[in-house]
Amino acid sequence: MGTRRHGARLVLALALAASGVGAAAQNRLEPCLACHGAEGQSQTPEVPSLGAMPEKYTLIQLFMFREGMRAAAPMNDLMKDATDDDLQWFATEIAKLPPPGPPAEAADAARVARGKALAEQQHCNVCHRADFSGQENVPRLKNQREDYLLATLRAYKSAARRGYDASMAEVVQSLQEAAFEDLSYFLAHDR
Repeated sequence: MGTRRHGARLVLALALAASGVGAAAQNRLEPCLACHGAEGQSQTPEVPSLGAMPEKYTLIQLFMFREGMRAAAPMNDLMKDATDDDLQWFATEIAKLPPPGPPAEAADAARVARGKALAEQQHCNVCHRADFSGQENVPRLKNQREDYLLATLRAYKSAARRGYDASMAEVVQSLQEAAFEDLSYFLAHDR
């Protein structure tokens, strides 16, 4: 067991070194990356990949977790005692992580086409950029976990999740479950 844990820490350290995150940052980021993925790509169900997430977006989300404006038990607990400087530090370091890649399996071309058409119809490419890489206070969606995207769209529609403004809640209100599934699939498999 100890050897496995040591091996996992070594892999994490190497991934952080390769991503440009310094040794001092490794210990502080370790709890984040344990769930969100050592290389910026989450392997944990319904937990987002953070690689290349815009710094301002991450800062706002961390603030919302700290203040209880977003509820997710591990995040609320981890951020409850964080200072503003801590939040900024985490946001800066997370933005340096490499972007996640698409799933290894081949994508269903019909689903990708439907999702792409919906993204254009709903103007997702305006706020999230044409390549869905995000910007400023708008998250990266390209190659995000499909299950996370689907859960997030559902949460915005049900008002279980709120943003720092009402944009997403307004966008998703007219969409049905099939649209959520196609959008999530497209964004997760965007090559």
